[in-house]
Amino acid sequence: MKDVTIRTTTEDDWEAVRNLRLDMIRDTPHGFAERLEDAQQQDEQEWRLRGRRGNAENSTSIVAIDAAGTWVGAMGGWIPNTSVGPLLVGVYIAPSHRGRSAGVADRMLDVVEAWAGTHAPTLRLTVHEHNHRAQAFYQRRGYELTGTTTFYVLDHNQRELEMIRTLTR
Repeated sequence: MKDVTIRTTTEDDWEAVRNLRLDMIRDTPHGFAERLEDAQQQDEQEWRLRGRRGNAENSTSIVAIDAAGTWVGAMGGWIPNTSVGPLLVGVYIAPSHRGRSAGVADRMLDVVEAWAGTHAPTLRLTVHEHNHRAQAFYQRRGYELTGTTTFYVLDHNQRELEMIRTLTR
C-alpha cells in the first residue's frame, strides 16, 4: 500500500488544485467534462472556488498527497439536488499510484462514501463507456449499472454509464 495522506482541499490549495486538474485532463481526456484548453484559461478565482469545495455544504473534494508532497489523486462528491443525492465526481489517480495493491483509490473512495452516507443512502456516478478500468474498479466496490446512459458532454457520439451503490449507514 502506498504511503499517502488523504485530506480535503482548501482555497489556499488553488495552485495545486489547478496543476492536478490539468494533469488529470492530459492523462485521461475522456474522463472529465472539461477540455484542457478550457481548464488552462480558468483564472485564480475559479481555482480558489474549486479548492473551497473540499468543505462546502453540498460538496467535498479530497486529494491524495504522497510523502514527497506530490498530489497523486483527486476525488469529489457533489449534491446537485436532494432528489438526485450525492454524485461521485472528478476521480483521478496518478499512474504511479494506480492499482489495487497501491490502495489509493480504495482509501479515497472510502472517504467520499463516508461523506455521501451522511447525506443519502446511495452514491451515484457516471463513467465513460470506454473507461473499462474505472468500470471494473466501481463494480469491485459494489456499484451496479442502472441502465441509464447520458451523452458525454464533450462528444455526443460517446456515452456515460450511470452506476449506483447502496451505502451502509
